[in-house]
Amino acid sequence: QVQLVESGGGLVQAGGSLRLSCAASGRTFSSNAMGWFRQAPGKEREFVAAISWRTGTTYYAGSVKGRFTISRDIARNTVFLQMNSLKPEDTAVYYCAAGPGISGDYVTYDYWGQGTQVTVSS
Repeated sequence: QVQLVESGGGLVQAGGSLRLSCAASGRTFSSNAMGWFRQAPGKEREFVAAISWRTGTTYYAGSVKGRFTISRDIARNTVFLQMNSLKPEDTAVYYCAAGPGISGDYVTYDYWGQGTQVTVSS
């Protein structure tokens, strides 16, 4: 089992920045990739970004590329999502997830955090 705990969400004005963290514990060696997804009210869960623990290879959704940056701290078993130039349409609950490989498909991820709310006001 892998436990994931997100933090760092909050309320920010459009154009502002937030940094989300996801701390992993448990059998973390069983998961090579970490991903961030988001879900707004009434919408499906949407891929945001993913990163390989081993290589650091990253993968982004087109809607956030150039604004968001995913990174990892191997020693702390923590993944970060730096979000800049935030827009009202970025408002959602953000979830981190762990899985066997980088993917934009949420069904490939085995473990999920509880989510953290990000609200961007216009």
